[in-house]
Amino acid sequence: MATARVARKVATAAAVGSGGIGLVSGALWGVMKTEATLARKTIGDAMGKAPSGDGVYGRDLPGEPIAFAMLGDSAAAGYGVHDGLDTPAALIGEGLSTMTGCPVHVTGHAFVGAQTTDLDGQIDAALRYEPAIAAIVIGSNDVTHSVLPPTSIRALRNAIRRLREADCEVVVGTCPDLGTVEPLHQPLRSFVRLWSRYLAAQQTIAAVEEGARSVSLADLLARDFATAPDVFFGDDRFHPSSTGYVSMVTALLPSIARACGVSDDEPDEYTPGAVLPVSFAAKRAAAKSGTEVSGATVDGTKHGPRGRWAAVRRLRR
Repeated sequence: MATARVARKVATAAAVGSGGIGLVSGALWGVMKTEATLARKTIGDAMGKAPSGDGVYGRDLPGEPIAFAMLGDSAAAGYGVHDGLDTPAALIGEGLSTMTGCPVHVTGHAFVGAQTTDLDGQIDAALRYEPAIAAIVIGSNDVTHSVLPPTSIRALRNAIRRLREADCEVVVGTCPDLGTVEPLHQPLRSFVRLWSRYLAAQQTIAAVEEGARSVSLADLLARDFATAPDVFFGDDRFHPSSTGYVSMVTALLPSIARACGVSDDEPDEYTPGAVLPVSFAAKRAAAKSGTEVSGATVDGTKHGPRGRWAAVRRLRR
């Protein structure tokens, strides 16, 4: 089929290879935009908003509360759950309070339909609470609304930069693999899988270069959601169920705790060749769920001949 041939061409043009991230050619952009529009129509638009998970978790614990901000799109907001305690923000607040032994003050600023360019307004609201740590999960709507990856990445870099300048640690959960969405059929499913994974790799590079940590969500969701879609997907077959959100938070929480200074008694599990140029690290992380990528130094320097050094590790969950 012609559409299948086009999908293969797009895949070739945007493939991750030779340690670097290839760019989609301008000649294929029209095809990509059409495919993204089809994906959006097939999935449909989410209606309403997620319940609030704001509050103080571990209220009876000693010490000043750690201020945590949740930023991003419907996945960050917890769209589809009915109880605020099931939202990612609440799950992270509860888990982080247990891991740190301190209360955690959670404020959620993510909303349904958000694109990466919407992070600026979310950060305006979040900074009023002087967060010490923020998590960002975003990118799906950029894919389905045909936002060029460079536009998304510029907005993400700006968001991370603003938070870091405010002395806020940042953990970025990279764009999930939209190829696991059941309502999408081939070749559309292959197309959105390609684009979302390409964006996730670019998000990893941006996060590390701007002083944040990234955690790969693509393979986690692809494996778990494809294996048991009735368990991990919500009623719309696009957003996660409460179990799906737990799976996402389980991947994010060790890196969030690490950013808060919590470390396990046992050493982290480093992948073979753990310190790599960031483009190589992004490629490796995209293939392994729950993989954290953060900045590293080699012989006292942050940059090598192929760019920023990055450490690739899988934290104990």
